[in-house]
Amino acid sequence: MAKARVLVVDDSLTMRALVAGMLEKDKNIEIVGLADGAAEARQMVRDLKPTVMTLDVEMPGMSGIEYLAEIMETAPMPVIMFSTLTAKGADSSIEALRLGALDCYPKPTRATPDEVQKAIGQLAKTVKEAPARFRALNDGAKKPSAKAATDAPFNWNGKLLAVGADVGSTKPLFDLLGDIPKDGPPALVVQHMRDELADGMIAKLSAALGPRVVEASDGLKLERGMIVVARPGTHHVYVDRWPDGVVRMLDKPPFAGHRPSISLMMATIAKTAAEQTVAVLLAEGEDGVAGVQAIRGARGYAIAPAGDGSGGLEIGRGMAVQPIKAGAISETVLGLCRG
Repeated sequence: MAKARVLVVDDSLTMRALVAGMLEKDKNIEIVGLADGAAEARQMVRDLKPTVMTLDVEMPGMSGIEYLAEIMETAPMPVIMFSTLTAKGADSSIEALRLGALDCYPKPTRATPDEVQKAIGQLAKTVKEAPARFRALNDGAKKPSAKAATDAPFNWNGKLLAVGADVGSTKPLFDLLGDIPKDGPPALVVQHMRDELADGMIAKLSAALGPRVVEASDGLKLERGMIVVARPGTHHVYVDRWPDGVVRMLDKPPFAGHRPSISLMMATIAKTAAEQTVAVLLAEGEDGVAGVQAIRGARGYAIAPAGDGSGGLEIGRGMAVQPIKAGAISETVLGLCRG
């Protein structure tokens, strides 16, 4: 594995030192520079060629959000954000993820080594995986677009869309759902994220999308033009039958480390909708893999990270799989759901 070359950007000297000190303990990470703001970071990006950046959301002058937008527009690269645990911080975190940040960690309330370790203990792992993750999620990706065109009626063929995501795949999630017309196929979405981000995510999706966005609840009837989002941490979700499906909430322990679980959601849909299912797994990790296998085994279509460790994506049905670029996901999904 090539070393991750990290540029740490934060207006706090203490935070820069603490983050760099934590990451330098990993032999597969090299700190190539420390910057106190966007102006210094720009020069260091040109001179030092980092492969990953950590970036503070709340900085004087040009904010981290403004600088992130500039990065993703001019020279996209993997960026991991830090934000305060406030209402404003939660809104900024969602916006950072929507723009393409791979994760957004809460800033520790006290800048001490123990507090930093507690708040961002998984940072090194995220940093090391960031380059491959960023390539997979942005392979052939399109520029951000406005809401999907809604003039022509969508000829829905009755298929159900199931989507599994995590915080690192927020931008491709917005790209996918943003292309669904307001009368498009119904979708059930499970996204792994911290609970304090859930309200902001639902609100941001509602403002950005053409279809109606609603929070999952027991007994909710799935209809075309509806995107149902499961809140993290409370219940598992599944669909009891198809067609004329109803969302059900299941109060059971976490599965594959998560509640709601992507795998459980997809596996139940494989039983109820079978070949009438189109599934998209944007999340990395164990949760979701078993669900994708169940969908494909039931002759449904599933798009997911390739199982060969290449960092790419593939579309499969049954035993047949083929590569697919991230930029082609929306078009492929809508094609499969169109009559």
